[in-house]
Parts: sequence; structure tokens; C-alpha cells
Amino acid sequence: MAVETPLCDVGWTAPDFVLPGIDGRSWRLADAVGDKGLLVAFICNHCPYVQAIIDRLVRDAAELTAMGIGVVAINSNDAVQYPDDSFDAMKMFAQRHGLAFPYLHDESQDVARAYGAVCTPDFFGFDSGLGLRYRGRLDSSGRLPAGPDARRELVDAMRLVAETGQGPERQIASMGCSIKWKT
Repeated sequence: MAVETPLCDVGWTAPDFVLPGIDGRSWRLADAVGDKGLLVAFICNHCPYVQAIIDRLVRDAAELTAMGIGVVAINSNDAVQYPDDSFDAMKMFAQRHGLAFPYLHDESQDVARAYGAVCTPDFFGFDSGLGLRYRGRLDSSGRLPAGPDARRELVDAMRLVAETGQGPERQIASMGCSIKWKT
């Protein structure tokens, strides 16, 4: 079932976390922040909306990192009900798609709840002080990738955050599969 993210709560502060990464280390929020800000992306392996954008996210994350914006992805789905989202499957997914940013496992789902994440993908763009400035979509992709000339909304928004500390006034909600909560 497709779900849309709520409007951006501008200025809301990023909650801290400590989560295991597929690289074998524990990651804190402070470890992921760049000089100009941070993008926190809630994704998973099996969602068709994530699969439609993952290669673009990898491309865009490299560009954001070059701008001084840290990037981290978090998988909060219940891996018992959805084994394709298990920690081992996350490692294979990251390798297959060339993820060059930390991919973290939120097994307890506490981080997703603290952020108010609702779907995959769900993007939270923070300024250098960790105030929320963007909560929108990557681009116009849905269950299928957008065309090659699609506006790069996430990159444009985070470039604005990096340059001015402010996000765009107009933000279009991300759409994706609901987070698979534990029962």
C-alpha cells in the first residue's frame, strides 16, 4: 500500500541514534553528519519504490557527499515478516547497488518511530545544526523510475540547504511502501 510522508516540520531536530551498519561498526548520528548537513534516508531492500530510485540515490548521495552533506540510510522493516530486509540481505543489496554510504539496521524500530518515518523511501534533509529543512521525494519516480530528464528534487533541496541553511518552500511528499512494523 502506497503511503505519503507528512509535510516538513521545518527546524525539528534530528534525534540521535546508535545503530549497527553493514560495515560492522556502530554508527551514531554525529558520525554521519557532514559539514553542511545530513540526509537520513529510510529505505529497505524489497520495496518497489526503493528499487525504482536506488541507483539514483547512490548517484545523488555521491554528489551530496561532495557538497559536504553526510548521507546515511536506515532499514527499519520487520525482517521476520520480510526476510528480504534482513541484515544479511542488506549487505547483498548494498553490494549489488554500490552503496557508498552507511546502511544501518534499526531492528528495534525505535529510530524510525523517533523520526516519524512512515514509508520507504522517506527522506529527512537536515542543515549543519541538524534542523530539518527537507522532507520530500528524490524525484518524480514512483513504482517505476522517472525519465532521465526528471528534476533532481532532493539534490536541489540539499544544495540549497548546504548553501543557505534553508530548504525549499515547495516540497513534494515522498511516496512509498509503508514501513513494515513489528506486531
